[in-house]
Amino acid sequence: MSDATTKGITLALGGGAARGWAHIGALQVLREHGVGVGAIAGTSIGALAALCLATERLDVLETIALGTTHRRVLAYLDPNLGRGGWLGGRRIARELSEHFADLQLEDVPIPIALVAADLHTAEEVRLMSGPAISAVQASIGLPGIFKPIARDGRLLIDGGMVANVPIGAARALAPARPLVAIDLMSDYAGYIRASREAGEGSAFGTLRSAFLMMVTNQTRQAVALDPPEVLITIPIGHISTGAFTRAIELIQLGRDAVTAALPAIQAALERSRRAVAASPIA
Repeated sequence: MSDATTKGITLALGGGAARGWAHIGALQVLREHGVGVGAIAGTSIGALAALCLATERLDVLETIALGTTHRRVLAYLDPNLGRGGWLGGRRIARELSEHFADLQLEDVPIPIALVAADLHTAEEVRLMSGPAISAVQASIGLPGIFKPIARDGRLLIDGGMVANVPIGAARALAPARPLVAIDLMSDYAGYIRASREAGEGSAFGTLRSAFLMMVTNQTRQAVALDPPEVLITIPIGHISTGAFTRAIELIQLGRDAVTAALPAIQAALERSRRAVAASPIA
């Protein structure tokens, strides 16, 4: 059994729009404590975080997050005059090009899968080769907001529609390695508490609650089918998925959650080492 399939952990990074800044703090703690990541999968904002970690550009992502202002958010809102979505995503594509240029996923140093959804077949699509930029665009392509991405003969939208925490994709990359999944969207109780305190009762609020309910239950079902060795649900339900200017708070919450989970991660790694040592083909 090769080192590539047995050393370190596999990560599954979930989607959550602005809440994805919490991934930065989470990944920083893993790096600071010497927890190796041998394979990684990501959905939506988790796809961007996964690519940044795998290409050693996590500091770049942190700089972008900490520099995000309301004005900068508005600058990304480029109206789309065609069909498929309100925004064209061209400014996001230019930002990605500054850091990833002609990068191909198969050239990333560790195995990686960025998850999108096929608009025509409702299938989960695991992007593991080809241009990194269009893979990220597809994975973050919130339907109706961004126009779908045409790639590999498919029309792709946000992977959160089918696998908001990409447990299956991550497991397939390295079945023998402990899987650590980070979930940004299942603190539904925290979201409801914050909504009640704010007196939320609008039609839009009800629609948002229903969407979050759907995503939460989707993840619960994925966890029940294939439980990760460690599941980290970051308590950020009180922070809106559109709160891109709250990076400092979100990064710290990510750090706190993974710091608390370190004993469980180390225990999972130790069990994996013992299993490999006991294997007759180790």
